[in-house]
Amino acid sequence: MNLFKHFRDEIDAVVAGLIAAGRLPVGIDTSKVTAEPPREAEHGDVSTNAAMVLSKPAGIKPRELAELLAAQLKANPAVTAVEIAGPGFINLRLAESFWAARLADVLRAGIAYGDSTAGGGRPVNIEYVSANPTGPMHIGHARGAVVGDALAALLEKAGFAVTREYYINDAGAQVDVLARSVHLRYREALGEAIGEIPEGLYPGDYLKPAGTALAQAHGEAFRAAAEAAWLPVFRPFAIAAMMDMIREDLAALGVRHAVFTSERALVEAGKVDDALAFLDSHGLIYQGVLEPPKGKLPEDWEPRPQTLFRATQFGDDVDRPLKKSDGSWTYFATDIAYHLDKFRRGALDMIDVWGADHGGYVKRMQAAVKAITGGQGALDVKLCQMVNLLKGGQPFKMSKRAGTFVTLRDLVEAVGKDVVRFIMLTRKNDAHLDFDLDKVLEQSRDNPVFYVQYAHARAHSVMRHAREMWPEVELEGTALAGAPLGRLTDPAELALIKGLAGWPRLVESAAEAHEPHRVAFYLYELAALFHGLWNKGKDEARLRFLLEDDREVSLARLGLVRAVASVVASGLKIFGVEPVEEMR
Repeated sequence: MNLFKHFRDEIDAVVAGLIAAGRLPVGIDTSKVTAEPPREAEHGDVSTNAAMVLSKPAGIKPRELAELLAAQLKANPAVTAVEIAGPGFINLRLAESFWAARLADVLRAGIAYGDSTAGGGRPVNIEYVSANPTGPMHIGHARGAVVGDALAALLEKAGFAVTREYYINDAGAQVDVLARSVHLRYREALGEAIGEIPEGLYPGDYLKPAGTALAQAHGEAFRAAAEAAWLPVFRPFAIAAMMDMIREDLAALGVRHAVFTSERALVEAGKVDDALAFLDSHGLIYQGVLEPPKGKLPEDWEPRPQTLFRATQFGDDVDRPLKKSDGSWTYFATDIAYHLDKFRRGALDMIDVWGADHGGYVKRMQAAVKAITGGQGALDVKLCQMVNLLKGGQPFKMSKRAGTFVTLRDLVEAVGKDVVRFIMLTRKNDAHLDFDLDKVLEQSRDNPVFYVQYAHARAHSVMRHAREMWPEVELEGTALAGAPLGRLTDPAELALIKGLAGWPRLVESAAEAHEPHRVAFYLYELAALFHGLWNKGKDEARLRFLLEDDREVSLARLGLVRAVASVVASGLKIFGVEPVEEMR
């Protein structure tokens, strides 16, 4: 139950009642009415702007309308107080019995608490990672992989039908460079001294196994052959070998895509021609000459007629070329075809997770999606900023089997999959992220991975002690939902219950905003509330979770502890992180 949506509905019911009574005009628009947590907790539990946004259409002063609404809201049995603040905000305070009922909701649902139908089964395609198939994943890819994977899980929890997709960029010049690099390793495997890797080829040792496999399969056949003879053989083999490596790297991070789409296959199937023919049939392609780029004029700039897409018609800054000077399609043209293919497969909402260096590409791609879907489809692009690898606060470089960069696999092997995944979500995707190898393993409040996991482990420690104390008592969530939860009246206990009750709203709002990092912030704050209550119990014996002389209140507190463990586990599940029951 999203309690804020619940009270938004309650406010709608009050407005409908006032309309029926002739106190408000028929047809008044309530779409801008909100019910949210107040900015300051001391102002109450729920705040609404209803009086202010309805004042003008109702023809009533905001404070007068607030009084009218407040009188009706006071009749709600869940509401203990209604206060009017400022120009007409209405703040509600809710009964302790209401919060006890929300705690029971958590206990009955377990980790499914927060599951929502808000998405209504609407299809969403999330394309993430999509690195060129030329080598292993690096730590920058790790961030995009985790953001995309966690966003997919978040949207699923919010009720969307999600497809996780990887776009294989295997039609560009980079895969020919890959094939040439593998041919060099093939010759090396045949015993040839290759010396220094020539500039322009990929230098990493990760290509050696592919070269060895080709040497075993083909022997000397392609050692001295012309490139035209071996390129069609080496290129698909190298791409397949790199994709196997990429899948293994991603699997080490716990990331698995349902769909892999090949750019080369799209081109060979004629889907680029098809997409451009579709745009042309709608008058969206023309021959024209672009203005030179703003600022310093490139030396190779020459005004020439080009095949252009009318991107400015859909919000872009300039129209965009679809063909290169040699007559081949631009990357943009193939990307248009790919997004049309996704749309035709049923993706109304598309989310692409890209590196920050693709920022200049966003507007044109969003313009293209508007054009090819007739406005039915939408594209949201999440740009992931760089990850700075540190150790003890200083820049750090790990082993570089890739030749030029630190690999995702090295990072996972150094600190573990769960740590990598959690830390990658502790900042918004478009903010730079410092990943300190020492800090992320530190057992302190400053390390959010430890702090949240410690809350889960602490909760399970309490439950273990309770089983030892009362082995005959049923301590599962459904049983504890029937405990006297109304006995939980201390402000610290109520604050924790309110934190738990906010989880459904957090899931829906984070999913709507496409911001999985909000889950990390929420989990940290929830852990802080739980640790705070634990510490309060150390100072005040009456607040300890287990009181041998008061089983009734102990069961209520065990319900609270069980609920904390369930919601933390629910959040960690979105992150793809395994909750621990003991800290080691």
